[in-house]
Amino acid sequence: MKYSMTSGLTFLMAAASGLVVANLYYNQPLLDLMARSLDVGTAAIGSIPLLTQLGYAAAMLLLVPLGDVVERRGFIVATTLIAAVALATSAVAPSLGTLCAASLATGFGSAVPQLLLPFAAKLARPEQRGRIIGTIMGGLLIGVLGGRIVAGLVGAAWGWREMYAAAAGVMLVLGTVLRMGLPRDEPLERVKYRALIGSTVRLMWQSARLREAALTGGCCFGAFSAFWATLVFFLAHSYGYGSRAAGLFGLVGIVGALAAPLAGRSSDVRSPRWGVRAGTLVALAGYLCFLLAGTHLWGLVAGVILLDLGVQVALVSNQARIYALWPDTPSRTNTVFMVGYFGGGAIGSGLGGTACAHFGWTGVCGVGITMLCVALSLLARPGRLLDRTDGVLSPS
Repeated sequence: MKYSMTSGLTFLMAAASGLVVANLYYNQPLLDLMARSLDVGTAAIGSIPLLTQLGYAAAMLLLVPLGDVVERRGFIVATTLIAAVALATSAVAPSLGTLCAASLATGFGSAVPQLLLPFAAKLARPEQRGRIIGTIMGGLLIGVLGGRIVAGLVGAAWGWREMYAAAAGVMLVLGTVLRMGLPRDEPLERVKYRALIGSTVRLMWQSARLREAALTGGCCFGAFSAFWATLVFFLAHSYGYGSRAAGLFGLVGIVGALAAPLAGRSSDVRSPRWGVRAGTLVALAGYLCFLLAGTHLWGLVAGVILLDLGVQVALVSNQARIYALWPDTPSRTNTVFMVGYFGGGAIGSGLGGTACAHFGWTGVCGVGITMLCVALSLLARPGRLLDRTDGVLSPS
């Protein structure tokens, strides 16, 4: 295998991952503005983040596996253009129905980071893989949280439609940069699409470790999404804050992004499963802050830092773990993990919104704590095929 992962290419992939993944999160601080603009209720507008994440999960299952059997650079550029069209449609959406359809397409077209991560894992030397994945994931998390900051500020100053129009322009520029900056990468094999999806499903059934990573990752991201999908309503009710403040809370969470390279390096020298457990416990501590002191600003800030830090550590550790399973099929391995991850995020968003509407902030905290406890219970019960080394697992 030819290893050609340079520092410049790592930076490009990290930056691109952050810019694209931000598309999934622009809506969260803008939900209140969208509801008033389209004259719909809280429950109806709450479907926007849910549909965006469902579109992303669908892309993980239907789109990302193709990364192993098509020329990657062209495929990544084409996917970026899908996101640009979907975002432009959101900017001019005349009704909630159109916005829902465009949100689903935005999620589908924002799968670029999940094409770049296995690409980087393939190009990186084994001894640097964890560090590079951690660096790219750091860029991705900055995009997750930075997208909220930018959207909150732009939405408050100019409006939510202008935010989506600007995002569409960014995707067009990014597509051009990626076309010039990424190396060509021809596939090692040619597989029919039906067989490709079938082999992805087989990977899931063959590895207890991969299933565990997908389930624990989904629970962690579900807890993360339950909080962020309802924060704007909690801030409005408890503090009288608007979209600007909701977006600025993303600035607090960026502290968690700083842990990504550190978590990646630790996964190079010790068990990634240990990192998943530690990250989940830190995220749980964040939710305890929300539950016990969320009505105090200091408690909310401390909880955001702990939640984002813990979820990021768990995510990077899980990804360093799964890429060691089948190095020759990184996109399909990543597909199984990310379907579980963003499927859990969609469930968390839906449950969080429902709990917020019926039980308030205590209900949201109950959803997050429950999902994190489920993750810890899975980690406390290793399957019969798991071993202590987290090494490569042969199908059996």
